[in-house]
Amino acid sequence: MSHVIPGFAYQDVPVAEGVSLRTAVGGSGDPVVLLHGFPQTHLMWRHVAADLAADHTVICPDLRGYGDSGKPEDRDGTAYAKRTMAADVVELARVLGHDRFVLAGHDRGALVAFRAGLDHPGAVTRLALLDIVPTLDMWEVLHGVDAAVAFHLYLMAQPPGLPEAMIGAAADPFFGHFIDAWVREPSAIPPAVRDEYLRASRGAVPSIVADYRASARIDLEHDTADRAAGRTLAMPVSVLQQDWGATLGYDAAAVWRAWAPDLHHATVTCGHFMAEEAPTEVVKALRALMAR
Repeated sequence: MSHVIPGFAYQDVPVAEGVSLRTAVGGSGDPVVLLHGFPQTHLMWRHVAADLAADHTVICPDLRGYGDSGKPEDRDGTAYAKRTMAADVVELARVLGHDRFVLAGHDRGALVAFRAGLDHPGAVTRLALLDIVPTLDMWEVLHGVDAAVAFHLYLMAQPPGLPEAMIGAAADPFFGHFIDAWVREPSAIPPAVRDEYLRASRGAVPSIVADYRASARIDLEHDTADRAAGRTLAMPVSVLQQDWGATLGYDAAAVWRAWAPDLHHATVTCGHFMAEEAPTEVVKALRALMAR
């Protein structure tokens, strides 16, 4: 691995048959698990993790299918279901000695964290979700030409074959597009870190596509079933989202309130990669959540 979080120890932790998660662990105290987004690795938490490690045990894995973690073949459409990936996270914490923990996720990691909160309320004591809406709501709020910003969701939802071939043929331009388009302050992602994200992503095209394909299929089924059953998040929840203003087109706080009765919703003036662009605000929000 060419980049690490300074002061953190690294290990490969087995979480399922044939699947281990490359995990950075630092600090001591009550556990906090941090899940990265697309097209990144655990390294996106480097600033936040260093701060929280002063008084917490901070656990930063590469998600299944990403970075240097295991990338099982998706034979039946369930290998990258968020339910499967959430079970990975709970098992990761258990193997490291923690039955209960605070969980925070960004982007794809936030979808995994959301599912973990619904499926494992006895394990997740507090939940922080950065710059997403749940899968079911995401598909509902995308409309017309405004959905062009999310073209990758539709591309990777296609049946196996074409998306993998197209993205694999131009992996660096594809993944680099999102890094460059979604960051408001480019210096927040230095060239060496950007290169690391590209290295990790170009080696994970099939699993990244499978992760996104799951969100158009099995993840959507799970969210739909939960909404019909009236399931909600039982723990205190904090949601941070970009400050899009009126251009957002929907009431994000209202979307989240339907899932999280104990909700704190706030906007942050930065780009999508807020843990790198606004780490001080993210740390403040996480500490406030843990104090609730």
